[in-house]
Amino acid sequence: MKSIIRFIPLILFVLLGVLLYRGLFLNPQAMPSAMIGKPLPDFTMPMLKATQKQVGRDDLKGNIVLLNVWATWCIQCKYEHPYLLNISRNPRVKLYGLNFTDEHSSAIQWLKEYKDPYVFSIFDEQGALGLDIGVFGAPETFVIDHTGIIRKRFAGPINDMIWKKEFLPLIEVIEAEMAQGA
Repeated sequence: MKSIIRFIPLILFVLLGVLLYRGLFLNPQAMPSAMIGKPLPDFTMPMLKATQKQVGRDDLKGNIVLLNVWATWCIQCKYEHPYLLNISRNPRVKLYGLNFTDEHSSAIQWLKEYKDPYVFSIFDEQGALGLDIGVFGAPETFVIDHTGIIRKRFAGPINDMIWKKEFLPLIEVIEAEMAQGA
C-alpha cells in the first residue's frame, strides 16, 4: 500500500504534463460561441458618435454584416485598424463597430486620429451587448447574415491572410444563399 502512495505524485505529474502538452496544439482563436446559428440578440444602445440616437438589431439586417468589437485600450485593435479601413471599402459587406467597455471621449478621439471605418459604432460602455453575444475581449469580429443570424465569431485581429481564409469563403456562401432567396 505504501509503495502505491509513493507513485501518486508521479502519476499526477504525468497527467498534468499530458494536459499541458495537449494545450500547446490548441488554436486560441477557435473559441466556441453559443451564439453561432442564433439571431443577434435584441438590443437598444446609443451610437458612439451620436449618443442621442439609439440603434438596435433591425439596424444591422438586410446585408452581410461584420460587427467588429474594438476598444481604445486594445493593442491588437490598433494593429487591425488599417485593415478594417480596407474592408470598409468592400461593397460585399457592411462594417459596424461595437465599442466595448471604453471611455466615450477616448473612442471618439481614436476614430478621429485613425479614421473611422464603420458605418456606425455602437457605444457599449458597460459591455452589456458584448456579454450577450459572448465577447471575451477585443478585437473580435462577428459575421451576421442578411437575416440577422450570427454565422461566425472570430477572436483576434483580422489581416489579409485571415480575411481570405476565414471570412471570404463564408461571405461567398451567404451571397449564394441571398441569390437563391434564402
